[in-house]
Amino acid sequence: MSKQKKIGFVLFLVLAFGVLLVLNSHEVTGAAKQTVTVAKVKKAPAGLDDPAWQKAKAVNVPFEGKEKFAGKKASVTTKAVYTEQEIYFLFAWEDATKSVTKGAWKYDGQKWGHQPGNEDRISLLFEINRINNFATKGCAVTCHVPEGAPNAKDGKFGTTSAAEKGDLWHWKAARSDPAGFADDTWLTKIGENKGGRKSDAGKGGDKKNMTADKSMPMYALAPGKKLAKNDILLVSHAVEITDYSVFKSGDSITFRMPNTPEDSRADIKAVSRYADGSWTVMLYRKLDTGNDDDVAFNPRKKYNFAMALFDDSGDEDSYDSEVLTMQFSR
Repeated sequence: MSKQKKIGFVLFLVLAFGVLLVLNSHEVTGAAKQTVTVAKVKKAPAGLDDPAWQKAKAVNVPFEGKEKFAGKKASVTTKAVYTEQEIYFLFAWEDATKSVTKGAWKYDGQKWGHQPGNEDRISLLFEINRINNFATKGCAVTCHVPEGAPNAKDGKFGTTSAAEKGDLWHWKAARSDPAGFADDTWLTKIGENKGGRKSDAGKGGDKKNMTADKSMPMYALAPGKKLAKNDILLVSHAVEITDYSVFKSGDSITFRMPNTPEDSRADIKAVSRYADGSWTVMLYRKLDTGNDDDVAFNPRKKYNFAMALFDDSGDEDSYDSEVLTMQFSR
């Protein structure tokens, strides 16, 4: 082989190897400071304390406070494992107050009113299609009024073009966890006077428990049914109140009643525990749900993702992580 042909062949190998690296990296761009490695396990974890979690390396992910939490810090210990069919995440973080009321009703003997308090939450955002600047700025470009949004009021929770698409997992201590799920939603371009966060196909979310004039609850626990975790009333266990005289001072009833999700919105199942001033939450779903409103995980590829933590708070009052890289062990 001539010298020129040898040089050409070497260049060809270098270029081919470079292309393979790009193809194998999925949508990952930029340099994330931390990597979560998803460990391969033969048997899926059956709960929060399953021995399968010992296979995964724990990553302590730092979070920076935003909005009313500005200047404050938090952290979440994160683990992940997968089987041939499913992926599992385990999160643990300190939280001095268990917040699960979300404005629950309380009766004072004469009238009904909402109790103070919101709920604790954790959310994850993965790219389905490349989101501009997400690899370096994370949630800042999707949750805190992205550049180019139509207006500040409605220009949150979304992307700036239709080509960009995200998969948003949202665990809510009051509105989804009592039903055994995390809310499954996705992000697209922000439209006129509306955000870009959309619910996955199917039923889900929660229902406000109130009369037409919003002065009192409309539903209570149906006979023969039980309250869910944290004494939360599920929509499927509720019946319309016909006699308010049975209530006494101090009685309380759920305001935001969780629906049991269906179809694509029911992809992400949840198990949780609050003990000793800390939350432990397990989220899991199929690697590939077959739904176009979900990211399809391929163990041969890497993924960008970011997380947000909410402490008895709503809207944009959160703690945000930097962008992380997720890779699978083989």
